[in-house]
Amino acid sequence: MLTFDVAQVDLDGQPCPGTPTLTDVDGNVYNTVLIGTQCWMKENLRTKKYANGTTISQGSLSSSSSTAYWYFPNNDSSNMSTYGLLYNWKAVMRNSSSSSANPSGVQGICPNGWHVPSDAEWKQMEMAVGMSQSEYVCGSDNTYIAKALAGTTGWSSSPNTCAVGNTPSQNNSTGFSALPAGYYNGSYNYFGYSVDFWSATENSSSYVYNRSLRYNYATVYRYSDYKNYGVSVRCVKD
Repeated sequence: MLTFDVAQVDLDGQPCPGTPTLTDVDGNVYNTVLIGTQCWMKENLRTKKYANGTTISQGSLSSSSSTAYWYFPNNDSSNMSTYGLLYNWKAVMRNSSSSSANPSGVQGICPNGWHVPSDAEWKQMEMAVGMSQSEYVCGSDNTYIAKALAGTTGWSSSPNTCAVGNTPSQNNSTGFSALPAGYYNGSYNYFGYSVDFWSATENSSSYVYNRSLRYNYATVYRYSDYKNYGVSVRCVKD
């Protein structure tokens, strides 16, 4: 059941109390952000190893749903520090099964003490943004929350009112700081235009629910990607 702690909601957009940062096994340090009662990573994951030190292979010119791979956004290593890495679902889940629970219980690729969010956990965050804090909504439609979650840089311009790419300097009221890392599906696509985030929840044997922000839309899409796609990852604190 979704509940909100008033004291925590008042801290929305701030670093998570007691956990302002986390560090992965590669030594990468990430900022955190509190949204509702959930503590999220404020940056995209960029580790090349699992928490136990096992190395994940870099993908080259092929995609796979059975071998764990990571990719540089837009095939450019200089993008990693800002945009993180892209991962296929095999890499994200490691050897875990799909989970629709809240919390998911799937550590997968996340650092110790953190986990891959389920579809239900993404829904919880969207509800916290769209319904508990009116200042996060653009206009009068409480589904217009993409600007509140998108970062202020890197997005292509859009003339559409309330779209992420329309006056991006007004984005990111939640502090979630989503950036347009694009995706990989055998080629590199939509860098600067969109970002997809994995969930731990299958839609079918081939597809997985994700969340997508796009430069020319005001809503956050609940979408499904093929498991072999390389997309971004945010972890949630256990």
